Amino acid sequence: MPPRLAKKVLLIGWDAADWKVINPLLDQGHMPALERLINHGVMGNIATLRPILSPMLWNSIATGKRPDKHGILGFVEPDPDTGSLHPVTSTSRKVKALWNICTQSGMRSHVLGWFAGHPAEPINGISISPAFHEAVAPVGEAWPLPRDCVHPEAMRETFADLRVHPGEIGQAEILSFIPRAAEIDQEKDTRLGSFAKILAENCSIHNAATWILDNEEWDFMAVYYDAIDHVCHGFMNFHPPRQAGVPEQEFEIYKDVVTGIYKFHDMMLEKLLQLAGPDATVLLVSDHGFHSDHLRPRYMPKAGPGPAVGHRPMGVLCISGPHLRQDERVYGATLLDVAPTVLTLLGLPVGEDMDGRVLAEAFNVAPQVEKIPSWETAPGECGMHIQTRRVDAAAAKAMLERLVNLGYVEAPDADVTKAVETCKIESQFNLAQVYLDSHRPTEALRILETIVQQKPDEIRFALHLAQCYMELGRLREARVILEELQKRGRQPWADWLMGLLHFEENSLEEAAEHLARAAEAEPRLPDLHIRLGNTYLRMNRLNEAEQAFQKALVIDPDSADAHLSMARLRLRTRRNHEAAEEALAAVGLQHFLPMGHYCLGVALSRLGQLDRAEIAFRTALSMAPGLINAHRWLVAIYRHRRSDPGRILEHQRAISEIKKKRSVADLRAIPASKRHDADSQAA
Repeated sequence: MPPRLAKKVLLIGWDAADWKVINPLLDQGHMPALERLINHGVMGNIATLRPILSPMLWNSIATGKRPDKHGILGFVEPDPDTGSLHPVTSTSRKVKALWNICTQSGMRSHVLGWFAGHPAEPINGISISPAFHEAVAPVGEAWPLPRDCVHPEAMRETFADLRVHPGEIGQAEILSFIPRAAEIDQEKDTRLGSFAKILAENCSIHNAATWILDNEEWDFMAVYYDAIDHVCHGFMNFHPPRQAGVPEQEFEIYKDVVTGIYKFHDMMLEKLLQLAGPDATVLLVSDHGFHSDHLRPRYMPKAGPGPAVGHRPMGVLCISGPHLRQDERVYGATLLDVAPTVLTLLGLPVGEDMDGRVLAEAFNVAPQVEKIPSWETAPGECGMHIQTRRVDAAAAKAMLERLVNLGYVEAPDADVTKAVETCKIESQFNLAQVYLDSHRPTEALRILETIVQQKPDEIRFALHLAQCYMELGRLREARVILEELQKRGRQPWADWLMGLLHFEENSLEEAAEHLARAAEAEPRLPDLHIRLGNTYLRMNRLNEAEQAFQKALVIDPDSADAHLSMARLRLRTRRNHEAAEEALAAVGLQHFLPMGHYCLGVALSRLGQLDRAEIAFRTALSMAPGLINAHRWLVAIYRHRRSDPGRILEHQRAISEIKKKRSVADLRAIPASKRHDADSQAA
């Protein structure tokens, strides 16, 4: 068993928290608690997973596994008892979360408000479900706790008294967030009521969390706050600067709500840190960010979970405590890395079936990481419900209504059969996106083909199927789909994919034409400019390529692909210092980026930094063994040193094997639109 590095671990979840909003507030001194946490620990971006849907993401954070393993594939699922729909629950999760592993390991853990956490699980500690704070009666009337929302059952009344009813949020509390609230006509504008509900629910969870910290022993505790996400969905369109179409009076009334909720979270953080004590290790994470600038969406799609269009793929990460570096940054973290890192802090082994890694670079000294095949087969009571456990109908109804009000799911259809069928299709579509996001197009293909047969008129399904065909090199089938979509009218997304298809076929003029047309229709999408720039780069139109990459970086400075593309351009023009900087930026934002590590290796080799170049090439090959030129560079490095004959032979054999039979599986770690460039960076 590895040594235990943390006496206690506190995991705090701020749904949708984003450095783009936080950093100005830190600079202005408005988030002092977070500032201290950062100064005494490490911080950085944390990459989300796709699709960017909170129930899937928070369960990946808690388990270290992608949704195809943990089983949460959306917001709702069919109810086997009623034949209708209910929100996903703790029984929907097929694998152990951190609090289950702690229970199994004899540790005391608490979990509060976690997404898909109802009914509360019978862990060794206190479990409070998301149904805990749902107000089901007017203020002043009896407000009984829903069944199964608190474990242990004997503590129900203790926590019931800690809840805050939305009706108890008074004028003083509202005015601290919305100073001009008196100007609102509440007969026509119901936003004040919505805001009071969000605030009350988070106060309820926070009260419960502080009570536990003040009264209970603990080894691990996880508490989830959803107010930032909900406030952003309701009020981000009023956040400065004022967007076109937002009435000036409404802007003036609501412009400070988003920053206000961040400041409020900092106040709650201050109390949590005080009660946790200086010997606690604290992880603050968000599952994704939220567009707060010119990238805010102009419209909300009607199909699927529309509000998710506002989610940004980079969230926040901050870790502070003993044995951790101070006032430093970490790079390349993903949501999947949280659980392995927590287990290592607690001196517990990491499951080999977990999809993340331990964030070793966050520690003063690289920690000892022990592995076991899987926690799922480890014996012992873990505090999970049996899969057949049923959910209280009243609590399920209240949670479903909440999701409807937030816009994540449609109101239950009178045609229950149709609603259930739609739910099943959306869940399968989400699963297909999980497979595509993790470079498994073969697994996605069967699902997408079935969905498109069922829903041939849904453009988003057809586009993903075309993308899947392209990932598998089946360009003819992709072309048929895209040409059919273009017959329906101007389709920027079809133009985008058609441009990539022509790129694959090396028809570069046609590729540039389609991509330029798509970029004109959707100029706010950085990936479009990146694809267009890569096409120009292949055509040796270097000035136009640089302009396209610069546009992408102006739109989104945190785009790993934009930095990688700029690194490739700098390598082409032998600006090696700049190439190394861009490649470092790329892999810092997205660690699993084989071409980023490869380009870094090329730049460092040219700069004479061979030790660092070797590490970069070996990292690239660990992700994409088919990068033949990475093997060639390593052979050259070892020959230059006149040492390591065994390694020279190893890589020469690898080169010969790749030449004989180039495995598609080896290249799958590189997106299809980049495979032609995978070997173009030779010295």
